[in-house]
Amino acid sequence: MLVEYKHDKFKKGDGKMKGYLSIREAAEKWGVSERRVQQYCLNGRIPGAERFANAWVIPDTATKPTDPRKDRRRKE
Repeated sequence: MLVEYKHDKFKKGDGKMKGYLSIREAAEKWGVSERRVQQYCLNGRIPGAERFANAWVIPDTATKPTDPRKDRRRKE
């Protein structure tokens, strides 16, 4: 069964999106848990992250968000 996607970011055949990472791929890349990456997405800490149905997709150029607690300590 051939599925046509309206979104042009999908590559035909493999179900992945061009230029985007899954939660699992981002977690491996950044050395954190998948749950932590989900929290980053839910809190809007990853610019360009989008939600499609039940899955988040993250731009492959995105960098790991910094810990705001560390920034607060430096300012004091």
